[in-house]
Amino acid sequence: MKELLNAVRGGRKQAVPALVAGLDHTGRKAALAGLKSLRKEARGWDWQQRAVVQNALLVAGAGCHTGAAACAAWIGGRDLRDWSGTPYNLVLKVLADRDPAWLADLAQRLAARPSMASTDADYRFVADLVHRAQCPMPVTDTIVEAWVSHVGSGRWHGNERRPLIDVLRAEPHLTSLVPRLFEGAETPSAMFWYDDPRSGDHWPAALATLASEGVLDRAALADAAVKRLLRGGKPGDLRFGLAVVRALALTEQEEAARVSDWSGMAGDGLPVVAGHAQEVLSRLDARGELTTRELAEVSSSVLFRTEKKLVRAQLVLIGKALRRDACATDGLLPVVAEAFGHEDTDIQERALKLTARHLRAAGDAVRRDLALAAAQLGPMHRAAAHDVFGDLLGEGPAEEPYEESLPPVPTARRLAPAPETVAELVEEVAALVHSGTREVDLFERALDGLVRHARTDRTSLTEALREALAGQWWVEDPRQEQVDQWFTRQPGGLDLVAASLLGRISFRSVHDGRARARNTGTCPHAALDGVMHARLWEAAAFVTTGQVPFLLATPTWHTGSLDAGELVERLRTYRRLGVRPGPVDFAQALLRVRRTGSLRAADDAALLGTTEGERLASWLRADEPVATVLRHGSDDDRPASDTWFRRSTTGIRRVLLATKERLDIQQEFPRAFHWLGRPHYPDQSPCYHWDAARSEHWLAALPEDRETLAAWMTPTLMHGADDGPDGGAWVLPGLAEAGGPAADAMHLALAYGLGARRPEDRLSAVDGLLVLAAQGCLDTAMLGRDLAVLVDHDLVKPTRVADSVRTAAATGAYRTVLSVLAAALPSLLAYEKAPRGLGEILAVAGECAERCGPVAMEPIAGLAGTAGRRGSSQLVRQAARLLAATRPAGSAGAGAGAGAGARGGEGQKAVDGSGGVEGDGDGDDQKVLIGDQIHT
Repeated sequence: MKELLNAVRGGRKQAVPALVAGLDHTGRKAALAGLKSLRKEARGWDWQQRAVVQNALLVAGAGCHTGAAACAAWIGGRDLRDWSGTPYNLVLKVLADRDPAWLADLAQRLAARPSMASTDADYRFVADLVHRAQCPMPVTDTIVEAWVSHVGSGRWHGNERRPLIDVLRAEPHLTSLVPRLFEGAETPSAMFWYDDPRSGDHWPAALATLASEGVLDRAALADAAVKRLLRGGKPGDLRFGLAVVRALALTEQEEAARVSDWSGMAGDGLPVVAGHAQEVLSRLDARGELTTRELAEVSSSVLFRTEKKLVRAQLVLIGKALRRDACATDGLLPVVAEAFGHEDTDIQERALKLTARHLRAAGDAVRRDLALAAAQLGPMHRAAAHDVFGDLLGEGPAEEPYEESLPPVPTARRLAPAPETVAELVEEVAALVHSGTREVDLFERALDGLVRHARTDRTSLTEALREALAGQWWVEDPRQEQVDQWFTRQPGGLDLVAASLLGRISFRSVHDGRARARNTGTCPHAALDGVMHARLWEAAAFVTTGQVPFLLATPTWHTGSLDAGELVERLRTYRRLGVRPGPVDFAQALLRVRRTGSLRAADDAALLGTTEGERLASWLRADEPVATVLRHGSDDDRPASDTWFRRSTTGIRRVLLATKERLDIQQEFPRAFHWLGRPHYPDQSPCYHWDAARSEHWLAALPEDRETLAAWMTPTLMHGADDGPDGGAWVLPGLAEAGGPAADAMHLALAYGLGARRPEDRLSAVDGLLVLAAQGCLDTAMLGRDLAVLVDHDLVKPTRVADSVRTAAATGAYRTVLSVLAAALPSLLAYEKAPRGLGEILAVAGECAERCGPVAMEPIAGLAGTAGRRGSSQLVRQAARLLAATRPAGSAGAGAGAGAGARGGEGQKAVDGSGGVEGDGDGDDQKVLIGDQIHT
């Protein structure tokens, strides 16, 4: 046994099988105890030390285990797996004396472990066990993943690549594993690795060929692929199933036998799947194999889909069926009428025309039902509906006065006081440390609680924390220098303060952490993280010395804001106890204090007679933002183009805002805050510090300065509208809820968010827009103009803006959205060639105008001219729809020809006094209009 352990410690894996074979049952049991102890010891080593013993330890442990379950757990242990490969040949040697039933049990257990799917070697090992045990191959997601990887590796013979079909023909477990390809939660990614899908040398084509040869059951393969499409899932998984269905080229009989499957896909499947199902249903209908009832049922589902292409195709299919069989009219026209309520007016128009074409063949009862359904049609189709239905249509129900629906104004929630008992505090701290959660309200009250109880009951707190945090590596690791290095590199959160309280961080490291000059760079995210880290190091010192009774900066409300009167009372308590505030804690308190309406608190602070009281009084009376946002360059000494339109080295313009410096922050605040007080000009380079999970703490650092924060966060939002990281707009709802004015920066940030690349970010921007509107702080004209500027400079895409405003309108904020779009449209309509997506924006505006009822508003420049163009494009139709809904009564032709400033070339427009650009768009000397001055 001792010789085996020495061999393992020396990493001599080749010697292990012979040494294990020389041990009896008792010797293996004794050796296993030593191996387990060595494994636990190795977990604390660095990776180079572990790499020496990993393979030998795995082989020895596999040979010394007598139970299959324990042996499988040992072999599948992630800490024993090496990037260079697992020595399965040696494992098979140490298991050579096991009986077939034991090996079969081991194979089954290994196949169920997710860790056994990393390489084709894992599959070969299980396959070897199966071969020795003469048992069926266990079919699990893990094994299928490893098998696909194994097949991919088997295609290479030297430098030559074998056809996939040849490799699959030679696979002994092909028939049992292929069905599982369609049953697993995900399709193995390696199945999509091929050079050219047209070559036929890929999985779908190979499986279809094997089915045609009789190697695979064709009917079973088709059923498995169709069921995979019905089950739904990720687009990649469904594309594989669809490719197999297409490669099989189902016969007419095979298609006809699956009518219910195609109907389910057409109604509920992803667009690509639904489109294929629709094609099959069209063929079935043309052959007379689709009954009127079946067509009506599937059409009822498809006509409710949002994909206009699918809806239009379904209407065409219904039209063909009606032309072929007039007896189907009463069964199909009521389904067509369901499209009268579709959000797209083009779909409404097509459904109305189809109804008009076949209405004569409908029965009286159906005609009356269709007339009732026509009430869903928008105003632009009402006249046509009267022509179709005549007196049957009636006047319709009286419209109720429109009422805007906005979310309730967010109310500030007061933070609960710090936990009163040690037990309650420890429970909350342990939950936050274990989960890594950093929600502001939970984090701040727990941080304050640690400082309070460390002063009043340090012994009990320390004992309870040590027990609650057992298992954290920095609690168990005996090397304090390792813990010091870790927290010095990454201060983390409450774990830093808890580690200091437990004595796991040296006094020197805490002292150095407080004194360290923090270079927070040029990124606002890193700067705000630096503020948080400075607070944590200071709190880490507080809990070891017990010098302060509580923290001054603990917020009053969940947004991070601090009541001025409450801060005065805290300072009064400090004065009574003769305690000096921590510099970082007091600085954060100043940045959080609510300044508006705090003159009385300023007077009370001045009466304290302390330095901190005087600073607080001065801060409240000044009532200035942490950093003033420069408006379009009018307050800046730099050229205006550096603040509003900023050009990159590639000539692409960036619309950003700068902030002014504040000297008192640089001179009176701790070093960690100095970045906040420096002047900052827009930085268009991507930021790699972004992490949406930390955005709550960034907002809580400056909860009364949303304009300042919006200006600093806008570059990230700008990149999120292009190819930057996702999650950049998650900050917008919190920004809208924060205090302070909402002016240029806030609206520009919203505009970028509404044009974000990812739908999740656009939803966050919509939330921010609605919160701002509910507060009465949304300047719809400013937001509309910002959107137009960003579209004009190709910084956001109109299609994404259309998606955002459509979502906002669907919540009931139709008037708000209409006001925003009314300000944006004059600039967008002035293009000679309309930007892609403008028709969708007009559709949203038209729906908003119709929902609001008769709208009296200023004519939208360029709308009448667009509506009067030739053709029937969506742009023209939607412009006419909006014009009809907004034209004041008795003002026929209002707005005609207005805003006809043409755009040429790449869409550059003439200077119009609202931030436009003049020039031909291809030189470095374009001019930017800001206010009344043109800057080159």
